Amino acid sequence: MEKPSVLKMLENRVWRIYLGGALLDQLRGKEGTDGYFPEDWLASVVAANNPDRPDKPEREGLSRVMAPNGETVYLKDLIESDPEAYLGAEHIAKFGVHFGVLTKFLDSAERLPIQVHPDRDAAKRLFCSDYGKTEAWYILGSRVIKGEEPYILLGFKQDTDCAKLRELFDAQDIAGMAALMHKVPVKPGDLFIIKGGTPHAIGPGCFLLEIQEPTDYTISLEKCNMLGERLPDFLCHQGIGFDKMFECFHYEGHTFEQLLEAFKPEPRLTARSEEMAQYALITEKETPCFALNALIVSGRCSRETFGRPGALAVTRGRGAVDGIPVRAGDSLFVPAGAGTYTVRADTGEMLELLECLPPR
Repeated sequence: MEKPSVLKMLENRVWRIYLGGALLDQLRGKEGTDGYFPEDWLASVVAANNPDRPDKPEREGLSRVMAPNGETVYLKDLIESDPEAYLGAEHIAKFGVHFGVLTKFLDSAERLPIQVHPDRDAAKRLFCSDYGKTEAWYILGSRVIKGEEPYILLGFKQDTDCAKLRELFDAQDIAGMAALMHKVPVKPGDLFIIKGGTPHAIGPGCFLLEIQEPTDYTISLEKCNMLGERLPDFLCHQGIGFDKMFECFHYEGHTFEQLLEAFKPEPRLTARSEEMAQYALITEKETPCFALNALIVSGRCSRETFGRPGALAVTRGRGAVDGIPVRAGDSLFVPAGAGTYTVRADTGEMLELLECLPPR
């Protein structure tokens, strides 16, 4: 096989239980409406863990790409057709034939359920999975919803325990559960790392890029959606049952200052030239699960894969990546075997991209 090239992803909207998506539409130059497809999964080899519904598509969540021969194929299938070319021998030796990371655009018009994701120990014990769901959020935009400024709920204010949380859950005392947690205002440019086991909820009005371990294990503390409609029990416990789902939580508390110190890293400038600046957003200092960089390109620059696959999400401007025209809202998969490729901003444009990398 000849050297693989950078691949542009097709749009990949995914059904969720909450409303949103208007700011994602607007990023892509559309009018923008909120609905139940508020996320786009970028360079995804992960199937969405959604219940059946009449219009559920086959292999929901998996990204598709236009192959060089003009055929539309799933990225997962393409990778499996030549793993070493797309993932690299070193990556395969450590992680097998799996990209090892999942990235999403996510826009919330209403608060998401109070939830938690398992860390790797809990994922192995409860789901027989090598991956948990540590994630990071980079806030891209925001809006006021029904007079409320955007926010997230994150972490317990004080040490709590399973019995107390279970009591609130059984009573479906949503206000009581939210009161246990910190309410953190957010704005564009804010960055958060959400380690597996940490309770959280994205509030209304948050548009973000999420990078995470490649699973869809979400333990929800809310049995109904925002319309009061009862949801399948599976969407609470993901098949492990109501008793075991509480084993996914870390119950220690943080002061607000401790919370920001532990979960809100600051971007760090790591490279600069006349035509490009690179900022490290998430590194091994925060988590071994993935890495996230921001690239701001005003002219032309070269990038090197160093044998590591990755994904790119375009968040501003127009230009080209490896000769492929791109604009805000586009995403690409960069095969490990692509080697050196170019990133170019159109004349007068500032091209901003987020580079999403699997574990090393």
